[in-house]
Amino acid sequence: MDIRPARTPAELQAAEGLFDGPARPEWSARFLGSPGHVMLIAYVDGVPAGMVSGVEMTHPDKGTEMCLYELSVDEGHRRRGIGRALTRALVDEAKARGCYGMWVGVDTDNEPALGTYDAAGAEDEGLFVMRGWNLNP
Repeated sequence: MDIRPARTPAELQAAEGLFDGPARPEWSARFLGSPGHVMLIAYVDGVPAGMVSGVEMTHPDKGTEMCLYELSVDEGHRRRGIGRALTRALVDEAKARGCYGMWVGVDTDNEPALGTYDAAGAEDEGLFVMRGWNLNP
């Protein structure tokens, strides 16, 4: 397995099977061109097998932390440590960028994700409630 940062929209389009939908070129370019955005792709035999995205967030009184935005592993490659390796690679990237911490929101019943994050060294910080706004009704 080889984990590399995505640098071009074409790389994201080649890995779009790992996303919830198609990787639109204009959104891919915007993501990759935005400071603080990270997309790491795991390749197995040259084929995208998993991805993790992260976004740096800075606050005046806290500094910068990394949000693990999304993690995905191709169904045929699951249970092989790819998700854990991607998560750890994002932790390493966050450290290299000077982030003081990293966090992820995950559904409390998503056992595979919880197991992956625990195996990658995440600590349980307790339950929280998330609220959202749909801006495209």
